[in-house]
Amino acid sequence: MLDQPEHNDRSIPDLTRREAIGRFALFGTVMAILQGRLYGQTGTPGSYSNAAIALPGQVSSTTSEDDVERAVKIARAMRSGPTEITRDATVAEIDHAGAMTVLRKGSNGWICVPGNENRVGDPPMCVDELGMQWFMDAASRKPAPTNRAPGLCYMLCGATQHSNDTPFDRTSPPIPIGPHWMVLWPFDAKHCGLPTTVRDAGAWIMFAGTPYAYLHICGTPWDGNEYGPGDEARWSMQYTRPKIVRK
Repeated sequence: MLDQPEHNDRSIPDLTRREAIGRFALFGTVMAILQGRLYGQTGTPGSYSNAAIALPGQVSSTTSEDDVERAVKIARAMRSGPTEITRDATVAEIDHAGAMTVLRKGSNGWICVPGNENRVGDPPMCVDELGMQWFMDAASRKPAPTNRAPGLCYMLCGATQHSNDTPFDRTSPPIPIGPHWMVLWPFDAKHCGLPTTVRDAGAWIMFAGTPYAYLHICGTPWDGNEYGPGDEARWSMQYTRPKIVRK
């Protein structure tokens, strides 16, 4: 360990190595924000890391460390779902016991969670009330989820988890998963004719054969080109723009 230099001003306490690293990390985040190097488009696939977060509003030299940390968490949580949902959603942190700390109160019944990029299985997500019940049941290791209708969850920043087939696995090496969204309902893979292995496109049944099986859809609902009135539908189910007749 490097020796700590002496301070001429004894009113300044020595920092521990952890405190120093933490402050340098926070300083780097704030400077990147001020210089406009961190950005992201809400509602599109994002990075799971703090390094691709854009903070709403202005960050000034008088902004406290707690305020910056809170803003980073809110910004990361809001990247996890579509803008139509996240802009009016409650943003909250949830600990392992299920206790919730509200960072920003919302009004549409959805909850967006910033997650922890340093913990496997704790991604940013945006989930509705029924979906939150599903996650709480899983966290409590209940034999089966208790939601009585399908829950919805967006994880458009991607995620990591320990297992694709065992809901309560906490020890296996982490599996990285790209941006996706979920229908939290006990889908039967054989009945649906869907795969049960990790994919980078399409859909599959996660935790197949267990009460926690659900439909996992890769990518975002906005993938592909948009078409509307005036576009010509072909028998191949592909679309084409109308031809422009030049005079």
